[in-house]
Amino acid sequence: MKTNSRRHFLKSVVAGSMVMLSGIPAKSWGADAHVVVVGGGTAGATFAKYLKKADPSIRVTIIEKNATYHTCYMSNEVLGGGRELSSLAFTYDDLRRKYGIEVLIDEVTGLNSQAKIITTTGGANISYDRCVVAPGIGFRYDLIEGYDENIAATSVHHAWKAGTQTTSLRNQLEAMDDGGTFVMAAPPNPYRCPPAPYERASQVAHYFKKHKPASKILILDPKSAFAKQPLFEEGWMELYGYGTNDSMIERVSGADNLTTGLDVANKTATTADGMIHQADVLNIIPAQKAGTIAFAMNLTDDSGWCPINPANFESTLISDVHVIGDASNADPLPKSGFAANSEAKACALAVSAMLNGRQPERASFTNGCYSVVGDDYAISIVAVYETADDGKSIQKITNAGGMSPIAASDDERKVDVQYAYSWYNNFTKDVFD
Repeated sequence: MKTNSRRHFLKSVVAGSMVMLSGIPAKSWGADAHVVVVGGGTAGATFAKYLKKADPSIRVTIIEKNATYHTCYMSNEVLGGGRELSSLAFTYDDLRRKYGIEVLIDEVTGLNSQAKIITTTGGANISYDRCVVAPGIGFRYDLIEGYDENIAATSVHHAWKAGTQTTSLRNQLEAMDDGGTFVMAAPPNPYRCPPAPYERASQVAHYFKKHKPASKILILDPKSAFAKQPLFEEGWMELYGYGTNDSMIERVSGADNLTTGLDVANKTATTADGMIHQADVLNIIPAQKAGTIAFAMNLTDDSGWCPINPANFESTLISDVHVIGDASNADPLPKSGFAANSEAKACALAVSAMLNGRQPERASFTNGCYSVVGDDYAISIVAVYETADDGKSIQKITNAGGMSPIAASDDERKVDVQYAYSWYNNFTKDVFD
């Protein structure tokens, strides 16, 4: 895809969500239906909004334990000093006011699929006609000796859910002496936002270049390759001396570099090859799985993710329950906020159709991602997908989408930064407003 058309696509794809709703009939028959959405992140909030757009007569309730949601996308800029955590915060006020969506701040504890009742820690028993679960991700702490949820919260952060860990990790970087080493353990596939570890390394390098120029970054990566690798490495070469003796960033890759152990007191990470890596600031991003509530609701299989019917995102394990966002096993769609938003819209159309006695139409999906590598330097990627003719799988559409060009001009990289910020503003408006 040519640069201009790729940019046009990324700018217009959020607005294009309205086109997805063009086939909805004016008369609706779902007035007595109640759809409960478990989880109010990007996928859950988008679904609730677009189901109400599809059929305003359907009663929609979001159950979410946090009154404020912080987006993970753009949170790496908090580490680089480009923004504050508060700029990533969103509430559900507009969804309540504009669309009549009910929002219950509570935590779901379980699901009775026979009675179609959801239970919460607050003692609520909420009945549903269809339930849509958007639980996000959980972490496989058990795969790293010496690591657990408490350590992640208090000292060696993953910061893979934006919030207090994000600001605490930034504080650790600020307190580190110049000449220190930031060690980041990247996760194995699959995980939330494939390019994000490398954007994080970029943003930390951006901070070091300005404030701690003698400091280094070491990426422990169990993968041989990663998303947008040629573009990231080109940016690292240009901005941070990557590949030279003075490089601020070093990456070791392959299965031997899977992080298997952690010594909190000594700030060391051990990899599968037995090597011990010393850090001044340590950032461990563990292997991932579906969010905790997905396990409590028996929506996961042996993979740790939630199997779904690609035609409508209905769980293959429990009928009348759909799973969207990062927790769903919707390969080849990546686990990203952009893909979650796209899945949610497709699922909203499917649920609306099913509640109104119609067959869901064939769905299409988009995924896009901007990564800010440094001052006036961003890169992007976009891809398009669709359900297969038989409705049993999702396939990437050949020759649709593209990446930023290699060896782009300074002006092109600078413009992509502005597009990235514009995308974020428009995207979050699409989700929460």
